Amino acid sequence: MSRLRVAIIGAGGAGLCAARHFLSRPGLFAPPVVYEQTKYVGGTWVYEEKVGTYDDGMPIHSSMYRDLRTNIPKEVMSFPDFPFEKHLPSFVHHTEVRKYLERYCDHFKMRNHIKFKTTVDAVKPVKVENGWRGLAWDVTSSDGIDPSISVQRRFDAVLVCNGHFFDPYIPTIPGLQKFTGALIHSHDYRSAEAFAGKSVVLLGAGLSGSDIAMELSKVNAKVVLSHGQKPLKGPLPPGVRQSPPVSKVLDDGTLEFQDGEHARPDVFMLCTGYNFTFPFLDKQVGVKVKEHLVYPLYKFLMPPAFPSLFVVGICRAICPFPHFHIQSQFIMSVLDGSFTLPSQEEMEKDIELDEAARRARGIAPRHILKLDSEQWAYNDELARIGGFQPLPPYWSNLYESNKVFRSQDMQNYKTYNYRVVGEKEWMVLGPQGQPLPKPLLKQG
Repeated sequence: MSRLRVAIIGAGGAGLCAARHFLSRPGLFAPPVVYEQTKYVGGTWVYEEKVGTYDDGMPIHSSMYRDLRTNIPKEVMSFPDFPFEKHLPSFVHHTEVRKYLERYCDHFKMRNHIKFKTTVDAVKPVKVENGWRGLAWDVTSSDGIDPSISVQRRFDAVLVCNGHFFDPYIPTIPGLQKFTGALIHSHDYRSAEAFAGKSVVLLGAGLSGSDIAMELSKVNAKVVLSHGQKPLKGPLPPGVRQSPPVSKVLDDGTLEFQDGEHARPDVFMLCTGYNFTFPFLDKQVGVKVKEHLVYPLYKFLMPPAFPSLFVVGICRAICPFPHFHIQSQFIMSVLDGSFTLPSQEEMEKDIELDEAARRARGIAPRHILKLDSEQWAYNDELARIGGFQPLPPYWSNLYESNKVFRSQDMQNYKTYNYRVVGEKEWMVLGPQGQPLPKPLLKQG
């Protein structure tokens, strides 16, 4: 059998990780072709001070802001086979993550396989008798500099690694168009200075909402963190208070919150997340997006009717790079036959049962992809059925402990430093280098 030809869409963390693994198996896979619409590797980690579009009219996809530091310690944020440099603190500035991805790309010699400034326009399944499961894929791409130059190539498998932090989700808020102040989405937030001394309502207290609230506090903005989660524990930064979600905007531009309170801020910033979008996927593939759920996907990866298409890294509230590392190896175990894929009907049934079980636990469809602490069982299951090494045992415990520290003290948890001292053991040091007690985690 000739080597399998693989296309990878996107050269961010997920695409680079997939390329690294496929390149490690030259006997079975031809070198992958990686399509990247910018001139850089790194995806969302490529900071761009401008917002909107580049000079060539291409949209600016990155949602990175100037002073962002990671909220996951580098000890578990890395790809398991490529640690961050030892001298760096546990919580690194975004520029270090970009450098890390550049080094990863060069260490595993991927750059020659990336087609930069190339947009994927169409991904279409084709029935072929001698193809992998009778399937192949025609991928049509165009030149970012001259879109009239279009190329079609055929592949045995396609990995969609186009990320999901670039198309802002704007919630339906009655009367939103009547707001008279500045309305922005966190996608277009870059730095705090422009908000100095202003009143700001931030809608959403996820990681970006709470992080931006802390940045704005430092420039004496008056911040209302409006959200529907349980109230944040731990001390809030000066000038920041919490309130329920904004329910509507009144005729005079006043915001009304769910508890009936009112506010007329200078700025209303939506920290409401992003839409999944796959404009290049042929309709017949049947991958749909509704209420932040991408479906039907077996193991959150592949449509049962077209199991040589893989949508990588769509799960949310996860530790991304190790997650990509596990998913990429599982995809190879599917394609090399070491994991025997169930029939289409069995895969469809598996999806149905999984969704029903989540709904029975009170998980709304829009939160099904939000794996959070369930990511570890998911990763372990893929490693088990794919027949490859799972993540070391310390990984989940360190990650979950950091979440506890973050919820207890959002202002200071990034001053901690972590040390891994074995497959199962790790320690955490405070800002003065003093060992700190580990939080007691709920089991299971």
